[in-house]
Amino acid sequence: MDAAAIQLCDADSAAAAVALLRAQLEEHDIETSLEDLREVTRTVLADGRFGFILLAAVNGEAVGLAYAAAHLSAEHGGTIGWLEELYVRPAWRGRGVGGRLVCDVITRAQELGWRGVELEIVAGHERAISLYLRNSFQPLARARFSRIFDR
Repeated sequence: MDAAAIQLCDADSAAAAVALLRAQLEEHDIETSLEDLREVTRTVLADGRFGFILLAAVNGEAVGLAYAAAHLSAEHGGTIGWLEELYVRPAWRGRGVGGRLVCDVITRAQELGWRGVELEIVAGHERAISLYLRNSFQPLARARFSRIFDR
């Protein structure tokens, strides 16, 4: 079996990124339009201040994705990343693809001068918790809230 190659998403691989984002959101029963996913991807690719998208590919097939969004944080005194999405196609889970993506997110974030990376985990995803703990993430004693505006 070939190892996954991790690369920065670009215009040529944007469609693969959108497909993986869509698969991730569908798996979590989140409805986001395909056009909205395309627009987010286009925006991130056009302006690195928004973050970056990494793709994992095996023999040219995209099998995983990490999207790290950047935001300016007063709490951390600079730019911090938010690991918005980490997704590996089900057939490729348990093969180290997610771990490689997380390591590459950390490396790229450090190269960009980010102060750190934060994330959230959907309840019941113990495998994800183990992955992040192995990569030196620490749980926070916080509750996350959300208010989504009508369009």
